[in-house]
Amino acid sequence: MKFFIDTANLAQIKEAQALGVLDGVTTNPSLMAKEGITGKDNILKHYVAICNIVDGDVSAEVIATDFDGMVREGEALADLHPQIVVKLPMIADGIKACKYFTDKGIRVNMTLVFSAGQALLAAKAGATYVSPFIGRLDDISTDGLNLITEIRLIYDNYGYETEILAASVRHTMHIIDCAKLGADVMTGPLSAIMGLLKHPLTDIGLAQFLADYKKGN
Repeated sequence: MKFFIDTANLAQIKEAQALGVLDGVTTNPSLMAKEGITGKDNILKHYVAICNIVDGDVSAEVIATDFDGMVREGEALADLHPQIVVKLPMIADGIKACKYFTDKGIRVNMTLVFSAGQALLAAKAGATYVSPFIGRLDDISTDGLNLITEIRLIYDNYGYETEILAASVRHTMHIIDCAKLGADVMTGPLSAIMGLLKHPLTDIGLAQFLADYKKGN
């Protein structure tokens, strides 16, 4: 399972990279704004800065919602850095743009996916990644993890190579559950990744080892 961090915060990205388990980054205009990154030029520079920190894929999202606009923005994003994956919204023009980009060898992440049908269309259009938003489904009393199960079954049935990128991951158990269900990638906050480290028996055991060591010295 690949671990992506969902942020535009360079310090958090560096911390995750230093941990040695980071495979990529996803971000979006909202996360950019949260870090005070506004204006087209500043956003593009920030994407490059992220690429210079991590070794893996960096999903960069278009703002346009029409085909021509997505193509124009997506090509500019792809030209920024070889690690950039163009992030497109799951709408009709997004699927058209996905097919356009994949035919040109430009990798795509279809985002805002909330149904198995949407995921099937993304795979048929050649998307590199499909991003089902499990946390947002949970927010409306719908089982987000069940969507991962449905997409995994469909992709395995037909041998689609599109990777399931579990997005809107909120906490550590989301990561564990997605791993059990066969998601190829998860993207979430640094806190969710760091939460995998935590176990009271580890803390107790380490404290005991150190105490015993001090007794003998």
